[in-house]
Amino acid sequence: MPPSPAQDPADSLRSHPAFVQFWFARICSGFGFQMLSVAVGWQIYAITGRALDLGLIGLVQFFPSVMLALPAGHVADQFERRRIVMLGQIVDMLAIAVLAAISLMHLAHEAIILALVFVIGVAKAFEFPALQSMLPALVPTKVLPRAMAASASAGQAAMIMGPAVGGLLYVAGPGTVYTVCAVLYLIAVLLMAHLRYEQAQPRREPATLKTLFAGVHFIRQRPDVLGVISLDLFAVLLGGATALLPIFAKDILHTGPWGLGLLRAAPAVGALLMSLWLARHSMERRVGPIMFASVAGFGVATLVFAVSKVLWLSLIALFALGAFDMVSMVIRGALVQLDTPDDMRGRVSAVNAIFINTSNQLGEFESGLLAAWMGAINATLIGGIGTLVVVGLWMAMFPSLRRRQSLRAEPPVVEPAGADTI
Repeated sequence: MPPSPAQDPADSLRSHPAFVQFWFARICSGFGFQMLSVAVGWQIYAITGRALDLGLIGLVQFFPSVMLALPAGHVADQFERRRIVMLGQIVDMLAIAVLAAISLMHLAHEAIILALVFVIGVAKAFEFPALQSMLPALVPTKVLPRAMAASASAGQAAMIMGPAVGGLLYVAGPGTVYTVCAVLYLIAVLLMAHLRYEQAQPRREPATLKTLFAGVHFIRQRPDVLGVISLDLFAVLLGGATALLPIFAKDILHTGPWGLGLLRAAPAVGALLMSLWLARHSMERRVGPIMFASVAGFGVATLVFAVSKVLWLSLIALFALGAFDMVSMVIRGALVQLDTPDDMRGRVSAVNAIFINTSNQLGEFESGLLAAWMGAINATLIGGIGTLVVVGLWMAMFPSLRRRQSLRAEPPVVEPAGADTI
């Protein structure tokens, strides 16, 4: 983003080549993943016609993300994070290439597709903490919040076109979509291969059981950090409706793959516009109240989407949902990164990944299960109401977070983790 007149040119994110490469790599991988999500969801629903199977897509990604999170975080603090991300994306690319091959040869089966999605979930379990921990090494600390917003905008920009293009390409068959996805992941790998850090790398600690669980101990002693990541867990776990979009598109809004692409893109449009604004403007006051208000707005938008019977209102609700989620996401991410020392960021990001992946992927399973039991509309209504209840509870349980004014609050001194904390 070009600097505003009051900014030092050195503060422009474009003046940091490593971040620019990172940003474009995120666009490519994000674009590919969103296209993949559209194709997998539509293909499985076309094969089986069961709402519960849409939930299984999230479930097979949830298990590796949770089971491997702590080891993945330790790996991110032990080895070069760029290489970890590259290896994960190579695995993603190969799995997607297999999806393309079996689809083009008409050998696709629900079990095979879910198995390959599981492999992608394993790769992403290692990618996530390494990718999140890389960002502070690419820009100076003073521009990190804006860099996080710009980084998020890369994924959201990909989501705007990715789902829509994925839906259009699906007319030519899922194999076409998967082939394009694999090429995009290849470009992301090449960009990562040439990326060079600007900041010093963290010191390495010997791998022990104590250091493996150090991220858990660290978060337990930071009420604000614990509050923001647990808020994401429970709010999105209850309020997520994206897993049910194929049902809303086909059975409620009576549209096709192109309509599903628009529905998946709508939250990204809202999130992108908000992230572009946040990348230009630093949030210096009342970050706690703003975060809680944004999560509440997410819940209200979910309720509007649940009761909508027309495409245009559903798109508006999803647009607002994405914008509210982006505000809270940037605040949560910047707060966690700025309150965590660099040599701990991999392990803390791994614990954060457990919460994020639980909310997204287990939330998909929960939504699919409720939809199979009581219908997609009722399941989404319950989720939106649950999100608002969680906001009220968390404001009462974490008063310091509710009153927090700045992202850059100094963390308290932490005692060394002991064996009894495991």
